[in-house]
Amino acid sequence: MQQSFDKYLMFRNRLEKVFRHLSKQARRQGISCYRVYDHDLPEFPFIIENYDGRLYVSEYQRRHGFSDEEHERWMDECLLVMSSVTGIAKDAIFIKLRQRKDHRESQYEKIAAEKNEFVVEEGGLKFIVNLSDYLDTGLFLDHRLTRQMVRDEARDKRLLNLFCYTGSFSVYGMAGGASEVVSVDLSKTYLSWAERNMQLNFPGTAAHRVVHADVLQYIKDLPAGRFDLIVMDPPTFSNSKRMAGVLDIQRDHVSLINDCLTALTTGGQLFFSTNYTKFQLDEKGILSSSIKDITKATTPFDFTGKLKRQCFRIQKI
Repeated sequence: MQQSFDKYLMFRNRLEKVFRHLSKQARRQGISCYRVYDHDLPEFPFIIENYDGRLYVSEYQRRHGFSDEEHERWMDECLLVMSSVTGIAKDAIFIKLRQRKDHRESQYEKIAAEKNEFVVEEGGLKFIVNLSDYLDTGLFLDHRLTRQMVRDEARDKRLLNLFCYTGSFSVYGMAGGASEVVSVDLSKTYLSWAERNMQLNFPGTAAHRVVHADVLQYIKDLPAGRFDLIVMDPPTFSNSKRMAGVLDIQRDHVSLINDCLTALTTGGQLFFSTNYTKFQLDEKGILSSSIKDITKATTPFDFTGKLKRQCFRIQKI
């Protein structure tokens, strides 16, 4: 099965249009990492992101009808289009096959060991990204505005970052003047990455620490009123052998959120987000009368109309 010349031309035209528009906005806002393309055309099922002059390309798995050789030729043609449109050399384009996964699978498995690490800037801060070794890059671009909100709230606050991943929210909290930042995750790999990100921006800082723990248990053991600000961006599902139980965010979000509210001071804020596309917040079960859907307010320009997550700001009354 071959893509016709017209189809490649259609892909080029679409990519040229969105890249011209989004790169202009990115330059105007001083942003060097942004999403360019997200499955705009069914025949070209990619996510394409620009990380400061390198392209991260995820191809969604699908029944494309290609033989291995045909798929390789098709991908080569697509890469030529991407390189030509963006001006980024083919050897600076990193490709991954993105499984259309059941929401019950883990998103953090290691898939390579090439260590193509480099540092990018966002909001005047530095972050280590890796475009080859994991399913995700180390910096979730869709939370760019959410991170800024946390920075704006962090002054003199005790911040808890749950399911902290590589610690980008922690770094923003530190930049905002948080008096304490505690970052919790079950993955030692990501906790180490988070520590490196924090040291990269604030070398020698002692008031901030990482905790290797099962978040579900950790949050239950916290004393009431321990933190002023909590960020919680959990996986949709996790059944790690290191956990006491199984996390299903639709089933478990009420207890998780209420445990966070207990750990907050009166007036404290929880930023809660999930990328489970079928998620429905059970407001009646949550022990707060101040719940605000901030999904739209936290949607960056490069994700408009395509954001697959939800975000809420919940205050302890």
